[in-house]
Amino acid sequence: MPPAPLPVSDTARRTTDSPISYFIQKAIETKGLISLAAGLVDESHFPTAEVTEAVTGMMADPAAARVALQYGSTQGLPELRERVLNRVCEADGVRPADHRLSASNVVLTTGSQQMLYLLGEVLFNPGDIVICEAPSYFVYHGVLTSNGVKVLTVPMDDGGMDLDALEGLLTKLDRTGELDRVRLIYTVDYFQNPTGLSLAADRRPRLVELARKFSKKHRILILEDAAYRELRYTGEDRPSVKKFDDTNEYVIYTTTFSKPCAPGLKTGYTLLPSELVSPVCHLKGNHDFGSNNLSQHILNRLMASGAYQRHVETLRGVYRNKRDAMVQAMRTEFADWPAVRWTEPDGGMYVWATFPDHIRTGPGSPLVERALAEGVLYVPGEFGHVPDEDGNLRSNETRLSFGVCEPVQILEGIRRLRRACRGLETPAGKKVA
Repeated sequence: MPPAPLPVSDTARRTTDSPISYFIQKAIETKGLISLAAGLVDESHFPTAEVTEAVTGMMADPAAARVALQYGSTQGLPELRERVLNRVCEADGVRPADHRLSASNVVLTTGSQQMLYLLGEVLFNPGDIVICEAPSYFVYHGVLTSNGVKVLTVPMDDGGMDLDALEGLLTKLDRTGELDRVRLIYTVDYFQNPTGLSLAADRRPRLVELARKFSKKHRILILEDAAYRELRYTGEDRPSVKKFDDTNEYVIYTTTFSKPCAPGLKTGYTLLPSELVSPVCHLKGNHDFGSNNLSQHILNRLMASGAYQRHVETLRGVYRNKRDAMVQAMRTEFADWPAVRWTEPDGGMYVWATFPDHIRTGPGSPLVERALAEGVLYVPGEFGHVPDEDGNLRSNETRLSFGVCEPVQILEGIRRLRRACRGLETPAGKKVA
């Protein structure tokens, strides 16, 4: 007699495997494959010596070792919370007190991904609306799906999220009586995953103004995901969206040590409006009683000694060379196909390539299969989109990551991608060059 069915929650039924899992598996299993897919960091430049020094010094001090190896607090190490708050505010040229911020507004988490999920539990009910860029960070789409949230999108241009389109969407939702369901506007505003685009400096204050303007019956929050802010290679740093939230009421600023330091330390930090701190910490306490305490003590020592900042500067040089290699390879290999366009980011880890409309790039498409046969892997751009009202997805784009490969591998990877494109038919039946 078969066992009785095992019931699971609605949340579990809404939650599916990440669409990138297949591509990660292919990268692991395929010998000689050049992966321009995985958004991983360059492990050959991890701060091993700096972490060794920090841990050795800590363990040599019995009192410090006992503190670091004990449970920490749910909210996180106070000294580290103070340091990261000051770092963000110094980058923005503001004093914490002038924006109603203190270390009590900072929560340390197990990477920034944990905060994305905690905020979903705090803020969303099934049927609520979150507005994202199109395309956007597809892993966050999974979080929203788990929470039963409806995702609406606005397009991007070279200046990031199109705020005229955002205002138009909010106006439409107000007119149709759906504005009450809007809980959050989500933006990856520095060197976005997946496009590499950044929100223009002059759009940042306006984004806060729009959240205020349309907060008619309830407050609409902005979630500013600044995971790549410190990985800037050219141009000047732009002020955060959080800088323009001088009352600390509308903007949640979240980021991570994973990209600019080491993902194995698995620590993120978030600046929260005061009303969110308690509900977030209550849920986090139920999750874990506090994130990895030893990692927090290591990071605190790295920041205090200046080793963290020196490492960030080193990484900027490393990734700048990789970015340059990918951009130059795209210019060279696709020079004879001007219909193909790509971003040239000032930072981060991604180049976004757009092919003519008739070129399918998604799972099972001829380009994916040809690319695998040539020995190169990319992330299909459709993962960053949500279906439109008719269920359609944009499927002529690709995300190319230069984070893991060395410049010589990047050059070869783009050559292989170009070879994979050869022979694909145009709508007129002609072969591409």
